[in-house]
Amino acid sequence: MIEIEGLVKRFGSYTAVAGLDLRVESGEIFGFLGPNGAGKTTTVKLITGLLKPTAGRVRVAGFDVALQTLQAKRAMGLVPDEPFVYPKLTGTEYLRFVGELYGVPLADMRKRVPELLEMFEFGSWGAELVESYSHGMRQKLVLAGILLHDPEVLVLDEPMVGLDPKSARLVKDIFLKLAGRGRTIFMCTHILGIAEKLCDRIAIMIEGKMAACGTLEELQVQAKKGGLDLEEIFLSLTGGGEYAALLRYL
Repeated sequence: MIEIEGLVKRFGSYTAVAGLDLRVESGEIFGFLGPNGAGKTTTVKLITGLLKPTAGRVRVAGFDVALQTLQAKRAMGLVPDEPFVYPKLTGTEYLRFVGELYGVPLADMRKRVPELLEMFEFGSWGAELVESYSHGMRQKLVLAGILLHDPEVLVLDEPMVGLDPKSARLVKDIFLKLAGRGRTIFMCTHILGIAEKLCDRIAIMIEGKMAACGTLEELQVQAKKGGLDLEEIFLSLTGGGEYAALLRYL
């Protein structure tokens, strides 16, 4: 469902993504990890057509993102690292707006919008302006908008940030159910415990390049340290051993 070939993105002399090759299958929950500045968010923007690549190609649901932009974007939903929602709309109005953008039939919207607001426990907040929402509520509203048009591919950049524990559990269960229906989920996250429990496969990016990719067992082999959990693998690959020396400054 996501095919990336030779993907490169440069900003002047700085290379944010350096020759990335990746394939994510239908029904897969794929974790995309890396330290700050590793190129994760840039990759998300390239996949979703928000940035043009310097070189390489991205296909989503069989559509070339650069050449078949509208078809590719209709096939996916994005939760960015900073959820943008129009502040002068109510939650209900925002969902209807998203539905109209994606051509969701009016009869479906009349049924689904109240269901989604109830599922995410908005209560009376659905009638309130989004400018009064907390970060977590805005995050849930963006997720509800994605579920409304039911895309084949979900691209998520830190989807759990700002969510309370109950909402985070709900979102995890939603992802598992969607994957069971054949939807593909591409998720950037710094919460390694969530990635370890949810993801079928995981890639770890370092300085714009993919340092490792596979199941937890395959990552243990690539890190040359069997039996490690994901946090230990991540730190092993990204130089976490340096932290002990830095503690001398405390």
